[in-house]
Amino acid sequence: MEIRLAGIVNDSIVDGTGLRLTVFVQGCPHNCPGCHNPQTHSFDGGYMADTDDILAAAQKDPLLEGLTFSGGEPFMQPLPLADLAKKAHKAGYNIFCYTGFLYEDILKDADKRILLENVDFLVDGPFIEAQKSLLLNFRGSKNQRIIDVAKSLEANTVITADLDTEEI
Repeated sequence: MEIRLAGIVNDSIVDGTGLRLTVFVQGCPHNCPGCHNPQTHSFDGGYMADTDDILAAAQKDPLLEGLTFSGGEPFMQPLPLADLAKKAHKAGYNIFCYTGFLYEDILKDADKRILLENVDFLVDGPFIEAQKSLLLNFRGSKNQRIIDVAKSLEANTVITADLDTEEI
């Protein structure tokens, strides 16, 4: 499937646990003040790529533990990312995903939910500059949650993950 990207970073250690391939999608409606990636906001920027090519790039690195979807806003392109996540899971990778949307709102949209159901850990909520902290693991502001998606879907309530102590 085709997807609009801002770029890909290999060997990331800041976008989830372990060594990761981070996929930065292009296009974001949130425009959070102080955003770390404002160049990804335009829906017309970036370039088109194929999800199979992205997975092939990941598979060239035997040290990768997973893929991270960042942006831009991944949930603006949920179906291509769900396709990539399904293929990545079959290849043995875990999936982190960042979003400015709240988990509870994602559940209300059928296409967004398809992506959500193929994500292992979701960092949700907009970046709020007044709540910025450099002491947080894998998130930029204190309002953002790291959600264990499978446990949350099963329990029908948000279950956060403590990635300081939890094994993935």
